[in-house]
Amino acid sequence: MKRRILFYFTAVFTTLSLQSCVTNYVVSTPTSYVSEYKSNAKLASIDSKKIEIAKKQLVNSFREEQIVAGKTLENIAKNEEIAKAVRFSKKIDDILTEAESYLGTPYRYGGTTRNGIDCSAFVLSVFGTSAGVDLPRVAASQAQQGEKIEKSELQKGDLVFFSHQGRGRISHVGIVESVDSEGTVKFIHAATSRGVMISSLNDSYWGPKFRFAKRVLSQDAFNTNYAQN
Repeated sequence: MKRRILFYFTAVFTTLSLQSCVTNYVVSTPTSYVSEYKSNAKLASIDSKKIEIAKKQLVNSFREEQIVAGKTLENIAKNEEIAKAVRFSKKIDDILTEAESYLGTPYRYGGTTRNGIDCSAFVLSVFGTSAGVDLPRVAASQAQQGEKIEKSELQKGDLVFFSHQGRGRISHVGIVESVDSEGTVKFIHAATSRGVMISSLNDSYWGPKFRFAKRVLSQDAFNTNYAQN
């Protein structure tokens, strides 16, 4: 009888012990799993932030490179425009240097050389020699060339046309030699009285005879010609 009771007591105790172990095992396992999951989630969050930061840095770097490249191209374009303007100004100076080399050359109607030259032959020779611009032989035909320019917009190298008969046929032409800050225009031409000389549009003789002005060599035309050559 005592043995049975002892056996029974031992069996119950063993069963309860096993249930306690199983319970502890089952409960402790999810706790470890949850901790591991939380750790992985934190790591994933950190990696995601790093990736976003890296993306922003890459985008910002790309934008900065674009800005720098844009400014570089802009500076190149500005430098090219400045260079073109300098070349054009140099060409106008070449024209005037050639024209001034004729100063004192006597006037000769129909003349085309430095021994004697008329107004239109003078302009034709100067532009042909120094700028490669092919102009017609007579002043009336030269007046049909180029772009018409207002008197207030005159620049060195422009052509000024005159009529000895008021509003009649164009009979004289000259090359603008200078325009000062006050707007006084001086031009170089072959005059019947004194040959190749410099006069002013404010002159009492030439002022009233002035008709209009033309620009036969513009910046755009020069740039196109320069690009082709």
